[in-house]
Amino acid sequence: MDAAWMKIFEDTATRKRCHILRMLETQPAHASFHTPGHKAAGWDITELAYSDNLASPRGCIAQAEADIAELLGAEKSFILTDGSTCGVLSMLYAAKCMGAKKIALCENAHKSVYNGCQLLELQPLVYSCSTRSKIPFAPPVSALTEENAAIFEEADALLFTSPDYYGNCADLSGARAYCNAKKKLLLVDGAHGGHLKDDTRHARFYADMWVDGVHKSLPALTQGAVVSAAKGFAEALYKGVDIFRTTSPSYPVMASVEYAVKFPRNEGLELAVAAYKKAQPQRVYQNEDWTKLCAIFGEAAFDAERELQQKGVYPEFCDGNVVMLYLSPATKTQDFERLKDLLDALFLKYPILNGVEDKNAVERVSAPIVFRENGTEWVHICKAEDRICAQMCGLFPPCFPLLSVGEKITKEKLLLLQKADNVFGVRDGKICVFKEGM
Repeated sequence: MDAAWMKIFEDTATRKRCHILRMLETQPAHASFHTPGHKAAGWDITELAYSDNLASPRGCIAQAEADIAELLGAEKSFILTDGSTCGVLSMLYAAKCMGAKKIALCENAHKSVYNGCQLLELQPLVYSCSTRSKIPFAPPVSALTEENAAIFEEADALLFTSPDYYGNCADLSGARAYCNAKKKLLLVDGAHGGHLKDDTRHARFYADMWVDGVHKSLPALTQGAVVSAAKGFAEALYKGVDIFRTTSPSYPVMASVEYAVKFPRNEGLELAVAAYKKAQPQRVYQNEDWTKLCAIFGEAAFDAERELQQKGVYPEFCDGNVVMLYLSPATKTQDFERLKDLLDALFLKYPILNGVEDKNAVERVSAPIVFRENGTEWVHICKAEDRICAQMCGLFPPCFPLLSVGEKITKEKLLLLQKADNVFGVRDGKICVFKEGM
């Protein structure tokens, strides 16, 4: 194994337990008259006589998926090399196969959920977030079902994001009880929760189908993910996976998924993060997920992000209020210690004198999105205030809509789109709006 791969798969005990890695390490030397076209020797191969086949596994990949399913408490788990988006689309397809037509979801659902509903002609029934320190989160199910009773009654399936990008865990226990009583499907987008597999907050204990995006919070290569089904849902989920999963999966990514799911906890780091959060209750968001360190800077957030970048520290994202720093079990202790020192210095430099004012999220009307042919145009952000949004857009990440289709565009949200380093739904400084008078 060359040095570059050793840096990723450095835990020897875990590596020895991984079937796909062992296959790659012991592959026979051969001349490549197969894809990929780079023809370089190494791990980036295609389906060969010895390498198994993700579409119809019977060797090392079958063994890896069986192990993953056992670790995740699933009847069946499917390795994905297309990211959690593929898992979300597969779940939604499976739900439709099982008769679902309407999906209840929080407005901070990932863009793939909205896109999947549009693609599969499922109706999204969207309810509003609550906020703490201006950070969105889904309230407990008891509150949700009271405030949004009509939405939940009308829905055939409930889809929760847990944990979300800010480290909030949804009330999955309450959701399971509600779905049992009402005979509804429970789907969980756990794109940020693969590291919680042994925690009672993990989707495995509640969901009918769920996604683990292992590359985000575990040591897997980018786009590595898993989608899983509880007993009775595997066949429907397989149909979705068979449609949306690539026919050219990356063997290094597959190997890294198995490795990541089997990777041990870093309890020392978990405790260190918990202690730091406790020591900074006003400046570090008190969430439920140790891998998401949300440093609160308010209006100085983009300045703080730039200063961290100048020191060689690159956060996951800044939303204009929070600088979010993503950790994993592979984070080095010395790196975390340095991060703490940098944050403490920035907290002193950018004090929040009056705290962070909370405002209730604006409630959005849950209605089918109407797409009007020839009824849209792209206008520059500077000229988009008070227009009606025609294509969802937002910060990238966290990749949930800052502006949804049909929403009136505000100056505040336009400023965020202009300040952020990365966004989606913006093209050459322009956003899509409905033509006036249409």
